[in-house]
Amino acid sequence: MGKLNPGIKALIDRDEDLARAFKTAGVPASRKRPPGFASLLRIIINQQVSVAAGRAIWGSVESGLKTVTPKAVLAVSDTDLRGFGLSRSKAVYAQELAGAIAGGSLDLDGLKRLDDGAAMQQLTRIKGIGRWTAEIYLMFALGRPDIWPAGDLALAVAVERLLSLAERPKPKTLDGIAERWRPWRSSASVLLWNFYNHAGPLEAAKK
Repeated sequence: MGKLNPGIKALIDRDEDLARAFKTAGVPASRKRPPGFASLLRIIINQQVSVAAGRAIWGSVESGLKTVTPKAVLAVSDTDLRGFGLSRSKAVYAQELAGAIAGGSLDLDGLKRLDDGAAMQQLTRIKGIGRWTAEIYLMFALGRPDIWPAGDLALAVAVERLLSLAERPKPKTLDGIAERWRPWRSSASVLLWNFYNHAGPLEAAKK
């Protein structure tokens, strides 16, 4: 137990369902990321692609740009970005994000001074950053302890399995279920994702 973060320890001590998920799947791997442009861009790249595909595209972006900064993104063309493996829309999102940071309309460093709601609002103003992307950034780059990405499919599948629900819960239902895991919903998410991966995501995809 010594290596567990406080949120995970608190949850498995008090919640029998999450304790069972932990017993089944073990200690989740760390998903911590350094705050900043590169981490946020990588989350955007990972939207709606497999882990393997996201990793491959990111490797190509790093190789092509040399340094992943707003300046580097703005110095290349849309065609270059697509050559790194980005879709047409994600190339636009990368340029929009880089432009917002370079132009000062998005202050990533300043997000740490904002509460969760205000930080989400700042991020989701940028084209290509929806609720899920902003939530993942807050969770893993800013270390916010009580973020709950209710729109995440894997999370819904994990809750359906763990709680033996009759059907896959919708985001509103997931929000209600997760109330009992406050103020550690980020840790609950990590436990559930780990449980989902252990149980077999391919089986879930067949449903």
